[in-house]
Amino acid sequence: MNILVTGGAGYIGSVCVEELLNAGHRVTVFDNLTEGHRSAVDARAQFVPGCLSDAILVKQTLQDAKADAILHFAANALVGESMTNPAKYFRNNVASGLNLLDAAVECGTRKIVFSSTCATYGPPDRVPMTEDLPQRPINPYGESKLMFEKILQWYQQIHGLEFVAFRYFNAAGASEKFGEHHRIETHLIPNVLKVALGQTAQCEIYGMDYPTPDGTCIRDYIHIRDLAQAHLLGLATGRTGFYNLGNGDGYSVRQVIETCERITGKKIPAVEKPRRPGDPPRLVAAADKALRELGWQPKFPKLDDIVATAWEWHQQHPDGYPD
Repeated sequence: MNILVTGGAGYIGSVCVEELLNAGHRVTVFDNLTEGHRSAVDARAQFVPGCLSDAILVKQTLQDAKADAILHFAANALVGESMTNPAKYFRNNVASGLNLLDAAVECGTRKIVFSSTCATYGPPDRVPMTEDLPQRPINPYGESKLMFEKILQWYQQIHGLEFVAFRYFNAAGASEKFGEHHRIETHLIPNVLKVALGQTAQCEIYGMDYPTPDGTCIRDYIHIRDLAQAHLLGLATGRTGFYNLGNGDGYSVRQVIETCERITGKKIPAVEKPRRPGDPPRLVAAADKALRELGWQPKFPKLDDIVATAWEWHQQHPDGYPD
């Protein structure tokens, strides 16, 4: 297939592009490089620099790519920033995303696979979390993703644009070539590994009094390559709807730090800080629907494997990507 990947220079997008190419697809990456990195784009892919706010360029790129399908990763994704600059999130994640959907309709592209988030749920009524839980986002980032999910449903009903929306939990790990390098790093595992690399003196634990076995938050981690494989399965004709992507196993902040110490063989000091507003005690996915309907089978479900691949990549790229 001919696939257009928006945000293909980002962390998740870069590994998905790699897996698409390995599977024999032809890939065009569209990215404005505000969050992504040019050197994170697989050399086998066609690269088009550009922003989804440019409706003319989006349509031209889709036409030139002769895209059969779209993988849509391009978005702003910092929860804290969305609370201080909501306009940025609604403008980029929703309004600019509409340019992509309209171009797809005009160009006859029949399928879009959307990178959504578990943040659409807000604090869950129960854990593990299933796709039928109420969606009550508590920040503009989650709200913007939920708005786009709703738009996708209408575009499928009205225009026949088939969609799959994956609600991610915590993507982590690396492939041999591509890993995690955010200009503003908010994710736990890379921040803990920075201590092991000697780049920071300590990591931070936000809240020690949660109703969990060790008092720290519990989260579900999914290997980036398993995430990518789900997207390939989502491209199949006739597959549509919403799917959680996680391992169904939760690990506390303390457990993640201890795992990183074991994998790296280094002591990782941690400083305890107050809770962050809006952090639920436990977020764990029920991914049974993806397993059942898509035939998805995670190959790297264990936290040790996830951390080991991340550590290998970070040792080889201690400063991340050069651009």
